[in-house]
Amino acid sequence: MAGVFCIPPRAPLTSSPKLTTLRGIRCNSGAPENNTKRDTPQVLRFVVSVATELLRIFSSTTTRSDRVSEKQRNEVSVSCVDDVLTVLKSDYENAYFVTGVFSSAIYAQDCIFEDPTIRFRGKDLYARNLKLLVPFFESPSIGLEKIEKDINSETNFVLATWKLRTYLKLPWRPLICIDGSTIYELDSDFKIVRHAESWSVSALEAIGQIFTPSFGRGRTIPL
Repeated sequence: MAGVFCIPPRAPLTSSPKLTTLRGIRCNSGAPENNTKRDTPQVLRFVVSVATELLRIFSSTTTRSDRVSEKQRNEVSVSCVDDVLTVLKSDYENAYFVTGVFSSAIYAQDCIFEDPTIRFRGKDLYARNLKLLVPFFESPSIGLEKIEKDINSETNFVLATWKLRTYLKLPWRPLICIDGSTIYELDSDFKIVRHAESWSVSALEAIGQIFTPSFGRGRTIPL
């Protein structure tokens, strides 16, 4: 979701066209393929870029407590798929997406991040995008529905399913409701090299939620 507010790099990213099937999910080299749209409309890219700049202008600064928490998470080390799963589960329990604090140490520096709106490379850019989003959340929650590993395929990966619910602190107070899943593909050192989200809504529907007023819906966020 953080990819909605990032400016993509110009260098193209490619993926293997070879597809197999795993537990009813399309896969490439063993890791399940998400439903990300490869060809994001140019108008949507423009909206994403403008949103990124607005968030950068109005975002708040990092506090000392945030820096301490980040330092602790940057010192995490993993040596197997189970370690990665445990760390990811902890990040979800600490609502990493709505706090902006995640265990960056388990990600490769040039990890690929993608969702139905965009695709980019670099964990530092991902961290920046999370921090841009946090100040705009109102009554946010991200609930982990399920998390599991797969070590029998050619590529080790962890698959998490989740629900995101939050209002945005904009004058029209839009409500964001997205059910999704994230594939965390690992390399031989058990670093995450691909973080790919798929959503229950399309890219255009997700952007549409941002511009849809929630007046009259009440204060309770639907599950």
